[in-house]
Amino acid sequence: MNTPSQTSVGIAIAQLNLTVGDLVGNADKIIAALERARQGGASLLLTPELALSGYPPEDLLLRPDFYRSCAREMQRIADAAQGIAVVLGHPVEEGLQRFNAASVLSAGKVLARYHKRLLPNYEVFDEERYFEAGDEACVFEWAGVRFGVNICADVWESGPAQAARAAGADVLLALNASPYHMGKQVLRLQVMQDRVRESGLAVVYCNMVGGQDELVFDGASFVLAADGAHVHQSDRFHESVDVLRYDGERWHGGSLAPEPGVEEEVYEALKVGVRDYLGKNRFPGAIIGLSGGIDSALTLAIAVDALGADKVRAVMMPSPYTAQMSLDDSREMVRRLGVRYDEIPIEPAMKVFDALLAPQFAGLPADTTEENLQARIRGMILMALSNKSGAIVLTTGNKSEMATGYATLYGDMAGGFAVLKDLYKTFVFRLSNWRNTVSPVIPQNIIDRPPSAELKPDQKDQDSLPPYEILDAIIQAYMERDESPREIIAAGFPEADVRRAVGLLKRNEYKRRQAPVGIRVTQRGFGRDWRYPITSRYQDEF
Repeated sequence: MNTPSQTSVGIAIAQLNLTVGDLVGNADKIIAALERARQGGASLLLTPELALSGYPPEDLLLRPDFYRSCAREMQRIADAAQGIAVVLGHPVEEGLQRFNAASVLSAGKVLARYHKRLLPNYEVFDEERYFEAGDEACVFEWAGVRFGVNICADVWESGPAQAARAAGADVLLALNASPYHMGKQVLRLQVMQDRVRESGLAVVYCNMVGGQDELVFDGASFVLAADGAHVHQSDRFHESVDVLRYDGERWHGGSLAPEPGVEEEVYEALKVGVRDYLGKNRFPGAIIGLSGGIDSALTLAIAVDALGADKVRAVMMPSPYTAQMSLDDSREMVRRLGVRYDEIPIEPAMKVFDALLAPQFAGLPADTTEENLQARIRGMILMALSNKSGAIVLTTGNKSEMATGYATLYGDMAGGFAVLKDLYKTFVFRLSNWRNTVSPVIPQNIIDRPPSAELKPDQKDQDSLPPYEILDAIIQAYMERDESPREIIAAGFPEADVRRAVGLLKRNEYKRRQAPVGIRVTQRGFGRDWRYPITSRYQDEF
């Protein structure tokens, strides 16, 4: 058994918001964190996984020049690490092999290097496409303490941590780019408690924070003592450089950030996703088409909270089927939020299209074709405003609609970023009610009235879909837990509703492939971790 070091070392956890491909900017941010760590009395700085490149770099990792650029910036960080060491996450090319690596840098030199051993190839991860797996432990001594290194997926199984212990480590440093989904932090803590019990090592867990396309990283970095005590918890969704001191037996200076409720946690994730998607892609603002319904209302609230009212524009496009209530509620909400608001009636455009298509539709009854034309007219208007201003259109569809195809291609699906794409309709209601406990920005009438697309007289969502409480539970069972229709029916759901929901889900894959990217907040979203064929004749078990 290893004898704990009788020394004291300050360890800084750099919970940073990095941008994929911004190597100079990321290096600058890491060097600034080094300075903050020094000022805080730390002599060792831990960064997230692939901090230098941002995560996930995807096919940038196939470019040889990308590694050369990373090497240049890594040397700049090493040169800046005077009187302090930094454990830097970065990609590296060694000969014909590429690795997800962590290097210990100080005084211009690489003191040690670790290659990630377990490469995840599930959910949103596909690291086997890019990297070779490492096969050796890495333990280095700094300020009298022996530190082992693991990277993200390595700590989800026992082998790499045990190997670090066997190589003489006292403390395990874990670099992470662990994306957020509901319940993820509870799972992380459970897994790391298992590693602590198995290895006897204290663990410093450093996670990335910020939005990257559909992924949001929540930070929530933490420290577990060798006895399993939870001695530090960083804030979620915020950058920080937290310094703790380890004396060989005890941890000093840690604190436990408050635990948010699930609604607050999800709302913060959506805010970060919107803020960083627009900010990192340099969009000057956002445009949202209001309908008087709950989805567009919640999207507007999130956008204003993320960006500020001055960067958000709301547009109401009433048709002859739009209820006066929808107009009144939309006007009241934009008054409360203080955003720019315009009303552009679409009836003139509807009449033009009716006249243009009348010869083609002669003798045919009106159906969803005319309804979809309304949605497409609105989409055209929003995209024109976007083109002219440079602001991005935020679509307002939710996960229930994405699953069932209850959305119009080139209509209400037109836009650049889907804020609610991974939120079931039932959760949209929960989140709207929660947001109003902070301040009542969404008129209660919007929350209380039955959902409707308002594309024909007296239309209600439930005319075409099962009740959302049933629909969402069926989708979750089939899509997130891979349960068969037979199992879902056996759990007590009406067979007719299961057949309808699953049939709609399978038929609308072609729509989802054309949908804008959206923020992932559940364990499985319609994005990187949903890869079903459009053309398929597979028959489910009923």
